[in-house]
Amino acid sequence: MTIEPQLAHVGIYVRDIEAMTRFYTQVFSLQLTDKGVGRNFKVPLHFLSATADQHHQLVLAGGRAEGTPSTIMQLSFKVQAIDDLRRVHALALANGATQMRGMNHGNALSIYFADLEDNTVEVYLDTPWYVPQPHGDPLDLGRTDADIWAETEAICRADPGFAPVADWAAARFGAR
Repeated sequence: MTIEPQLAHVGIYVRDIEAMTRFYTQVFSLQLTDKGVGRNFKVPLHFLSATADQHHQLVLAGGRAEGTPSTIMQLSFKVQAIDDLRRVHALALANGATQMRGMNHGNALSIYFADLEDNTVEVYLDTPWYVPQPHGDPLDLGRTDADIWAETEAICRADPGFAPVADWAAARFGAR
């Protein structure tokens, strides 16, 4: 029998748990589902989720020392539409995010930014195409959806490793 794990949540240490909770609840509409002091980790914990069927998707843990650099490569949030990227872009900037940039990976359209404590956050939308990674072209969310989709498809089809994502997944993972 094959194990098929699914990453369900992540916890990060933060310096200012209240400010970081406000940031993630305001930018991503996450709900604070629980909070308290940990038994194993004797620090304040805030549990956040966007869905009723997951108690938490993100845990913020107090105790990150002032001046300590982030060790987070990236926290990634998946959305369903280009307009969702635009909305998060605006909300993140309005709530103090910095270093905003757009990236077209071919297989995904992404924005990246630094949260209040310089953790890199990615918000992305899958595309129906596969190209070998890493791949990155600039993404301009000021363009129309139709222009973004047409450019992305053209970029993908020009790559020698191009495949429809369903074909790539079937070749990589087989029929499950």
